Amino acid sequence: MNNRQIGTIVLIIAMFIVAISVLFTNNLSHKLQQEEQKNMAVWAEATRQLILADEEADIDFVTSIIEGNATIPVYICDAEGNVLASRNVTRAVADPRTLHGPITIKIAEGVEQYIYYDDSQLLTQLRYVPFAQFALIFIFIAISVIMMLTAQRSEQNRLWVGLSKETAHQLGTPISSLNAWQQLLADSYPNDPYIPQMKRDIDRLQIIADRFQKIGSEPELATMDLIPVIMDAVNYMRPRAGSKIQIDTTALAGIERRLELNAPLMQWVIENILKNAVDAMAGEGSISFQIHENEHDIMLDISDNGRGMDTSVQRHIFDAGYTTKERGWGLGLPLAKRIVEQYHGGKLLLKHSQPGIGTTFRIVLKKSKHG
Repeated sequence: MNNRQIGTIVLIIAMFIVAISVLFTNNLSHKLQQEEQKNMAVWAEATRQLILADEEADIDFVTSIIEGNATIPVYICDAEGNVLASRNVTRAVADPRTLHGPITIKIAEGVEQYIYYDDSQLLTQLRYVPFAQFALIFIFIAISVIMMLTAQRSEQNRLWVGLSKETAHQLGTPISSLNAWQQLLADSYPNDPYIPQMKRDIDRLQIIADRFQKIGSEPELATMDLIPVIMDAVNYMRPRAGSKIQIDTTALAGIERRLELNAPLMQWVIENILKNAVDAMAGEGSISFQIHENEHDIMLDISDNGRGMDTSVQRHIFDAGYTTKERGWGLGLPLAKRIVEQYHGGKLLLKHSQPGIGTTFRIVLKKSKHG
């Protein structure tokens, strides 16, 4: 069960709790309102008797009933709505006739007064209980989700760091051994044309090991020109892409864009995107670069005219472990995204992709503050 499913289940449970609470509270509010209505009818009768009582009448009982109402706001008004008396009113209303009532009190023949009353503070507060519960549940869910995502991200970070460092460590021993063997062969066969190629491949392995080591630690950024970094990646990929795949860098000619970069890691990002583009074109097609910018950012677009991706694939391309290739680990684009966003403070996103048309990735990087 993934996090989205867990979140959905928790949300359904929370909504169920709120729904039950609303039903229970509404039922309780209705009963309390009926009880207040009965009490107000008794209170109105006690008020009428108190008004009509003569000097010899025992008014202790009716007075106790009137004094017993300490919570329900009450207005006694004339026929025009003018307030004659009030009780338990903390904030007067403009027109009492908009409240519950009226309860008519007949004072004398042709003389009537009218009682209007508002909900008690207890009844008003009771109606807000479901909203308070919903707010508390929402806050609880939000905190739980944030904690869960933070823990998951922390675990992923530890996994990335551990995997990267272990990969760099495991590559170190055979690379050292290969370097020794290559040097021995070079000394024994100085004119062999294949030994320099072997040296280049070993150096390439060393670069890869260094990249993994940098991912496992905080990389250092330096102000440099982005264009040579792109060209190093292009020059590495051109002979490996095949003669029928053209990599067009015309848009990069004669320009300079200085940024805070870690060159080996950024080169890895571009190589990874180029490899995916080459795989998507099945041996024939073209790749192009475009650079856009605004006041703060440099935007590098890398486009191909390969097979493209449908929306179901687009949603998962940056998920670790997801791949559409028969042989692949699904780590290339997630690593590239991590390098761009966490190490360089930029963004790596899929600008657009359409099956049969092609794909464009965009790398957004902050301009250097040092010019």
